[in-house]
Amino acid sequence: MSIAFDATLSRRTLLSGLASVGALALAGCSTTGATRTASVTEPVRPSIPAEVLAKYAARPEEAYPVPAADISHLNPAYWRQEVDNVTGEPAGRVVVDTANFFLYWTMPDGRAMRYGVGLGRAGFEWSGEGHIAYKRKWPVWTPPAEMIARQPELEMYRHGQPPGLLNALGARALYIHQGNRDTLYRLHGTMDVASIGKAVSSGCVRLLFQDIIDLYERVPNGAPIVVV
Repeated sequence: MSIAFDATLSRRTLLSGLASVGALALAGCSTTGATRTASVTEPVRPSIPAEVLAKYAARPEEAYPVPAADISHLNPAYWRQEVDNVTGEPAGRVVVDTANFFLYWTMPDGRAMRYGVGLGRAGFEWSGEGHIAYKRKWPVWTPPAEMIARQPELEMYRHGQPPGLLNALGARALYIHQGNRDTLYRLHGTMDVASIGKAVSSGCVRLLFQDIIDLYERVPNGAPIVVV
Protein backbone atom coordinates (compact mmCIF):
# COMPACT_ATOMS: atom_id res chain seq x y z
CA MET A 1 0.00 0.00 0.00
CA SER A 2 1.38 3.45 -0.91
CA ILE A 3 -0.06 6.69 0.56
CA ALA A 4 1.03 10.16 -0.59
CA PHE A 5 0.78 13.00 1.97
CA ASP A 6 0.22 16.68 1.11
CA ALA A 7 3.15 18.75 2.34
CA THR A 8 0.74 21.16 4.06
CA LEU A 9 -0.80 18.55 6.32
CA SER A 10 -0.60 19.44 9.96
CA ARG A 11 1.44 17.25 12.28
CA ARG A 12 -1.79 16.12 14.00
CA THR A 13 -3.38 15.10 10.69
CA LEU A 14 -0.25 13.23 9.65
CA LEU A 15 -0.08 11.29 12.88
CA SER A 16 -3.77 10.50 12.65
CA GLY A 17 -3.32 9.17 9.13
CA LEU A 18 -0.41 6.97 10.14
CA ALA A 19 -2.42 5.58 13.02
CA SER A 20 -5.22 4.70 10.63
CA VAL A 21 -2.82 2.86 8.31
CA GLY A 22 -1.45 0.94 11.28
CA ALA A 23 -4.96 -0.01 12.36
CA LEU A 24 -5.75 -1.29 8.88
CA ALA A 25 -2.61 -3.40 8.85
CA LEU A 26 -3.48 -4.94 12.21
CA ALA A 27 -7.05 -5.56 11.09
CA GLY A 28 -5.75 -7.61 8.19
CA CYS A 29 -4.62 -10.26 10.69
CA SER A 30 -8.11 -10.64 12.12
CA THR A 31 -10.56 -13.26 10.80
CA THR A 32 -13.63 -11.68 12.39
CA GLY A 33 -15.27 -8.29 12.26
CA ALA A 34 -14.79 -7.71 15.97
CA THR A 35 -12.77 -4.71 17.10
CA ARG A 36 -9.52 -5.67 18.79
CA THR A 37 -7.08 -3.67 20.82
CA ALA A 38 -3.51 -4.10 19.59
CA SER A 39 -0.40 -3.33 21.60
CA VAL A 40 3.12 -2.90 20.27
CA THR A 41 5.76 -4.68 22.33
CA GLU A 42 9.49 -5.13 22.07
CA PRO A 43 10.63 -8.35 20.36
CA VAL A 44 11.22 -11.16 22.84
CA ARG A 45 14.94 -11.59 23.35
CA PRO A 46 16.46 -14.82 24.58
CA SER A 47 17.48 -15.04 28.20
CA ILE A 48 21.27 -14.88 28.36
CA PRO A 49 23.01 -16.58 31.32
CA ALA A 50 24.99 -14.26 33.57
CA GLU A 51 28.24 -16.12 32.86
CA VAL A 52 27.79 -15.52 29.14
CA LEU A 53 27.04 -11.84 29.63
CA ALA A 54 30.22 -11.60 31.71
CA LYS A 55 32.25 -12.91 28.76
CA TYR A 56 30.99 -10.08 26.59
CA ALA A 57 31.03 -7.31 29.19
CA ALA A 58 32.80 -3.98 28.70
CA ARG A 59 36.60 -3.97 28.97
CA PRO A 60 37.39 -0.51 30.38
CA GLU A 61 40.97 -1.54 31.22
CA GLU A 62 41.92 -1.73 27.54
CA ALA A 63 44.06 0.98 25.90
CA TYR A 64 40.89 1.89 24.01
CA PRO A 65 38.00 0.99 26.35
CA VAL A 66 35.87 -1.71 24.74
CA PRO A 67 32.08 -1.45 25.14
CA ALA A 68 29.97 -4.47 26.02
CA ALA A 69 28.86 -6.53 23.03
CA ASP A 70 25.09 -6.75 22.53
CA ILE A 71 24.78 -10.49 21.91
CA SER A 72 21.02 -10.61 22.40
CA HIS A 73 20.46 -11.24 18.69
CA LEU A 74 23.48 -13.52 18.25
CA ASN A 75 22.79 -17.23 17.74
CA PRO A 76 23.83 -18.88 21.05
CA ALA A 77 25.90 -21.37 19.03
CA TYR A 78 28.31 -18.50 18.37
CA TRP A 79 28.82 -17.61 22.03
CA ARG A 80 32.32 -18.49 23.20
CA GLN A 81 32.21 -21.88 24.90
CA GLU A 82 34.31 -24.90 25.75
CA VAL A 83 33.26 -27.96 23.77
CA ASP A 84 34.49 -31.37 22.72
CA ASN A 85 37.28 -31.20 20.15
CA VAL A 86 35.48 -32.39 17.02
CA THR A 87 38.17 -31.13 14.62
CA GLY A 88 40.38 -34.22 14.59
CA GLU A 89 43.37 -31.95 15.20
CA PRO A 90 45.77 -32.31 18.16
CA ALA A 91 45.95 -29.83 21.00
CA GLY A 92 47.57 -26.46 20.36
CA ARG A 93 46.05 -25.59 16.96
CA VAL A 94 43.71 -22.98 15.58
CA VAL A 95 41.08 -24.58 13.34
CA VAL A 96 38.63 -22.48 11.30
CA ASP A 97 35.54 -24.39 10.22
CA THR A 98 34.30 -22.15 7.40
CA ALA A 99 31.19 -24.23 6.71
CA ASN A 100 29.83 -23.57 10.20
CA PHE A 101 31.47 -20.21 11.02
CA PHE A 102 33.37 -21.62 14.00
CA LEU A 103 36.95 -21.15 15.14
CA TYR A 104 38.41 -23.72 17.54
CA TRP A 105 41.44 -23.49 19.77
CA THR A 106 42.21 -27.14 20.49
CA MET A 107 43.16 -28.02 24.06
CA PRO A 108 44.36 -31.10 25.97
CA ASP A 109 42.05 -33.96 26.98
CA GLY A 110 39.91 -33.77 23.86
CA ARG A 111 38.54 -30.30 24.57
CA ALA A 112 38.46 -27.08 22.57
CA MET A 113 37.43 -23.46 22.98
CA ARG A 114 34.97 -22.55 20.25
CA TYR A 115 34.21 -19.06 18.95
CA GLY A 116 31.74 -17.75 16.38
CA VAL A 117 33.36 -15.92 13.46
CA GLY A 118 32.60 -13.86 10.39
CA LEU A 119 34.35 -14.84 7.16
CA GLY A 120 35.28 -13.52 3.73
CA ARG A 121 32.81 -12.95 0.93
CA ALA A 122 32.86 -15.29 -2.08
CA GLY A 123 36.00 -14.62 -4.09
CA PHE A 124 38.02 -13.47 -1.11
CA GLU A 125 38.25 -16.65 0.96
CA TRP A 126 41.50 -18.28 1.97
CA SER A 127 41.95 -21.87 3.07
CA GLY A 128 44.89 -24.10 3.83
CA GLU A 129 47.48 -24.58 6.53
CA GLY A 130 49.84 -22.05 8.01
CA HIS A 131 50.95 -20.69 11.34
CA ILE A 132 50.47 -17.64 13.52
CA ALA A 133 53.68 -15.78 12.80
CA TYR A 134 53.07 -13.03 15.37
CA LYS A 135 50.36 -11.16 17.26
CA ARG A 136 49.61 -7.50 17.92
CA LYS A 137 47.51 -5.62 20.47
CA TRP A 138 45.61 -2.67 18.99
CA PRO A 139 47.41 -3.01 15.66
CA VAL A 140 47.84 -0.52 12.84
CA TRP A 141 46.00 -1.69 9.72
CA THR A 142 47.61 -1.19 6.33
CA PRO A 143 45.34 -2.21 3.43
CA PRO A 144 47.03 -4.10 0.56
CA ALA A 145 47.56 -2.14 -2.65
CA GLU A 146 45.07 -4.33 -4.52
CA MET A 147 42.39 -3.53 -1.93
CA ILE A 148 43.05 0.19 -2.33
CA ALA A 149 42.70 -0.26 -6.09
CA ARG A 150 39.25 -1.82 -5.56
CA GLN A 151 38.26 0.70 -2.90
CA PRO A 152 39.91 4.08 -3.61
CA GLU A 153 38.40 5.55 -0.45
CA LEU A 154 41.03 3.54 1.48
CA GLU A 155 43.86 5.62 -0.04
CA MET A 156 44.02 7.65 3.19
CA TYR A 157 45.20 4.48 4.97
CA ARG A 158 47.92 3.51 2.49
CA HIS A 159 50.51 4.12 5.20
CA GLY A 160 48.39 2.71 7.99
CA GLN A 161 45.14 3.27 9.88
CA PRO A 162 45.82 4.27 13.49
CA PRO A 163 44.73 1.84 16.22
CA GLY A 164 41.40 2.27 17.97
CA LEU A 165 37.86 0.98 18.18
CA LEU A 166 37.19 1.83 14.52
CA ASN A 167 40.41 0.33 13.20
CA ALA A 168 39.71 -2.44 10.67
CA LEU A 169 41.64 -4.99 12.75
CA GLY A 170 40.15 -3.97 16.06
CA ALA A 171 41.55 -4.83 19.47
CA ARG A 172 43.88 -7.67 18.43
CA ALA A 173 45.28 -9.27 15.31
CA LEU A 174 46.97 -12.63 14.72
CA TYR A 175 48.95 -12.75 11.45
CA ILE A 176 48.81 -15.88 9.30
CA HIS A 177 51.93 -16.94 7.37
CA GLN A 178 52.71 -19.96 5.21
CA GLY A 179 56.41 -20.67 5.60
CA ASN A 180 58.09 -17.26 5.32
CA ARG A 181 55.27 -15.76 3.24
CA ASP A 182 52.63 -13.45 4.70
CA THR A 183 49.25 -14.64 3.44
CA LEU A 184 47.82 -11.15 4.17
CA TYR A 185 45.01 -12.88 6.10
CA ARG A 186 44.44 -12.20 9.78
CA LEU A 187 42.42 -13.30 12.75
CA HIS A 188 41.16 -9.99 14.12
CA GLY A 189 38.50 -8.19 16.07
CA THR A 190 35.18 -6.60 15.17
CA MET A 191 32.41 -4.83 17.08
CA ASP A 192 29.86 -5.75 14.41
CA VAL A 193 27.85 -8.47 16.16
CA ALA A 194 25.65 -8.90 13.07
CA SER A 195 28.66 -10.01 11.01
CA ILE A 196 29.26 -13.13 13.12
CA GLY A 197 28.00 -16.23 11.34
CA LYS A 198 28.09 -14.48 7.97
CA ALA A 199 30.47 -14.04 5.02
CA VAL A 200 30.93 -10.27 4.91
CA SER A 201 34.61 -9.34 5.22
CA SER A 202 37.31 -9.11 2.57
CA GLY A 203 38.85 -12.41 3.53
CA CYS A 204 39.95 -12.19 7.16
CA VAL A 205 38.47 -14.15 10.06
CA ARG A 206 36.63 -11.80 12.39
CA LEU A 207 35.81 -12.39 16.07
CA LEU A 208 34.05 -10.11 18.53
CA PHE A 209 36.49 -7.95 20.47
CA GLN A 210 35.98 -9.93 23.67
CA ASP A 211 36.62 -13.18 21.80
CA ILE A 212 39.74 -12.05 19.94
CA ILE A 213 41.17 -10.77 23.24
CA ASP A 214 40.52 -14.19 24.80
CA LEU A 215 42.00 -16.02 21.80
CA TYR A 216 45.07 -13.74 21.79
CA GLU A 217 45.89 -14.79 25.34
CA ARG A 218 45.64 -18.50 24.50
CA VAL A 219 47.48 -18.77 21.18
CA PRO A 220 51.29 -18.54 21.17
CA ASN A 221 53.38 -17.29 18.28
CA GLY A 222 54.10 -20.15 15.89
CA ALA A 223 50.87 -22.04 16.61
CA PRO A 224 49.62 -23.97 13.57
CA ILE A 225 46.39 -22.88 11.91
CA VAL A 226 44.14 -24.91 9.63
CA VAL A 227 41.38 -23.22 7.63
CA VAL A 228 38.99 -25.76 6.08
